[in-house]
Amino acid sequence: MAQHNAFYAQSGGVTAVINASACGVIQACRQAPEQIGKVYAGHNGIIGALTEDLIDVTQESDEAIGALRHTPGGAFGSCRYKLKDIDTHRAQYERLIEVFKAHDIRYFFYNGGGDSADTCLKVSQLSEKLGYPLTAIHVPKTVDNDLPITDNSPGFGSVAKYIATSTREASLDIASMCATSTKVFVLEVMGRHAGWIAAAGGLAGEGEGEPPHLIIFPEVAFNRKAVMARVEESVKNNGYCVIVVSEGARYEDGTFLADAGNTDAFGHRQLGGVAPTLAGMIKQDLGYKYHWAVADYLQRAARHLASRTDVEQAYAVGREAVTLALAGKNSMMPAIRRISQSPYQWDVISAPLAQIANQEKFMPRDFISENGFEITQACRDYLSPLIQGEDFPPFENGLPKVAKLKLAKVDKKLPVFTL
Repeated sequence: MAQHNAFYAQSGGVTAVINASACGVIQACRQAPEQIGKVYAGHNGIIGALTEDLIDVTQESDEAIGALRHTPGGAFGSCRYKLKDIDTHRAQYERLIEVFKAHDIRYFFYNGGGDSADTCLKVSQLSEKLGYPLTAIHVPKTVDNDLPITDNSPGFGSVAKYIATSTREASLDIASMCATSTKVFVLEVMGRHAGWIAAAGGLAGEGEGEPPHLIIFPEVAFNRKAVMARVEESVKNNGYCVIVVSEGARYEDGTFLADAGNTDAFGHRQLGGVAPTLAGMIKQDLGYKYHWAVADYLQRAARHLASRTDVEQAYAVGREAVTLALAGKNSMMPAIRRISQSPYQWDVISAPLAQIANQEKFMPRDFISENGFEITQACRDYLSPLIQGEDFPPFENGLPKVAKLKLAKVDKKLPVFTL
């Protein structure tokens, strides 16, 4: 088999372990020198391919690449940019071929969520529609845990661990002060359409009356009267109330509680602060003193509290992506399969991108309690293995060490391309 170069890029919101997948891809490529020559990373995702803004990963030391495994963020820059249809925006795809030809790129690895799977699917069609031999593999990643087929999405387990931990720790704070101070604490977490992260907050409590006392899922229509009754009941019985609310909480008609009125680059509605919105309702209806917090980027950047299971799975799908590509597979994604619940065992299988792109996996109804405010035992059983184990990064001077990359740019060979 002739030797050709590989392209790797990151897309969408980053996670605490997306760089672990990058580590897996790059290390696997380096271990296949007969088939893969250089590895180029796209600077800021697919934009790096379109603009020929490439990083020569070959110049990075083995030590630096190894350090990616414990470094959060997106080491090569990420983006929110969705390729249009190949039939209506042919110029974009012809440009990709020009760049790939100029740099002898035949392997394409795209690390992202559902929208990124769509981009990878479209790129995978270059071989058939425009006659350029290219193998495109999607590397799964999303904190939202909403990719289909795969048991869970790399990036989610670490967010789940962070949210469950933060909910437990903040609850102890509120419980300490509730007699004379704050009665209600609201924690806003990510999750536009699927309530997986909010559900993870439910792991903080293990018995009757333990916080969180109320979880608000996107999958359950928001009923203000029912929510206020639940809050009032919790304060009466426990002295305080802890709420975990998904940013995608919505009314019966589908309107978000916190719709900011505009959209992002993928066409999704921008959401603007459901925690203060909900806290304001509680103050207005019940008069309780409250505090609220938005986990925001903290939840997806908290590599210091990453789940070992998540780190291992993120690395594994990165390596498996290369295995699939070298086997001649195209338009596929390595997916995690749960083999057994107890003891927890998993492996990696392959899944067709056509069944993944632009699809979302929502919380099953039997994972949510009948009243709509709690997780069930089935949900707890599903979530619990995903937060197991610690994989602490090395620390130096009291702070976590991160990978220090050269990020050497590749000389451009083509004319400037305007997006």
